[in-house]
Amino acid sequence: MKTYAPRSPGRRQMTGINYREFLTRTTPEKSLIFGRFRSVGRNNRGRITTRHKGGGAKRLIREVDFYFDKKNIPARVDSVEYDPSRTAFIGLVVYKDGVKRYIVLPKDVMPGREVIVSEDAPLLPGNRLPLSKFPVGTLVYNISLTPEGKAVLVRSAGSFAEVLAHDGGYALIKLPSGEVRKIPVRAWASLGQVSNIENNLVVIGKAGRSRWMGIRPTVRGSAMNPVDHPYGGGEGRQLRGTRRPKNKWGRGTRGVKTRNPNKYSGKLIISRRTKN
Repeated sequence: MKTYAPRSPGRRQMTGINYREFLTRTTPEKSLIFGRFRSVGRNNRGRITTRHKGGGAKRLIREVDFYFDKKNIPARVDSVEYDPSRTAFIGLVVYKDGVKRYIVLPKDVMPGREVIVSEDAPLLPGNRLPLSKFPVGTLVYNISLTPEGKAVLVRSAGSFAEVLAHDGGYALIKLPSGEVRKIPVRAWASLGQVSNIENNLVVIGKAGRSRWMGIRPTVRGSAMNPVDHPYGGGEGRQLRGTRRPKNKWGRGTRGVKTRNPNKYSGKLIISRRTKN
């Protein structure tokens, strides 16, 4: 981690990632980037649908491969790079046929390493195999839910899932949230733990840094007027005033299950998540 001299209140507690230790290239591959207008929490009518988003530094979108459709072709990791749209590091891989792709890198995979997507791939970090090929206890990431689907689970910095068992055509996977669910053994996953494991230790330190990241301020409900929030109003600091905690729209916020009980994948969940 990188710390700063306490020359201001914002710098006193601020920490960051020392990218010079990990990154090997500062400019992205031109053929794999594009610009895009960021909707930042607004729908197609311009209405805010997700609060507290907006502004921030401009970003170039990196085209990261999550389909891994180039099977049985070895690829060499050419560089480790930063992606402003995600917490993990990405790597530029060059396949034997000359094709270049970006992938989410696992921990400790450096330039020069060879990775491959194959049913017969060796059990090395970064290699991608069907779940049936992983022994019990293996740490995996970039997990797909169907045999030909894209990687949708376990992609953020430092995260990993654990293979607990193989049973009846399914693999039992323990996800970072603590949820244990069944995923078809013919679905694919990458071996290892996602890179940038120190990301959860970063202290933003000041409000301005949040604004650079595109995060707008969050106002407490108790600081609002009664017309704006159930907690609003009153002279000075007031108690909540309602029996159960609720959000701005009156919906419960603590201990309320929000998952649809009829969701198609509900029958695949063995135990519910333990983290909020």
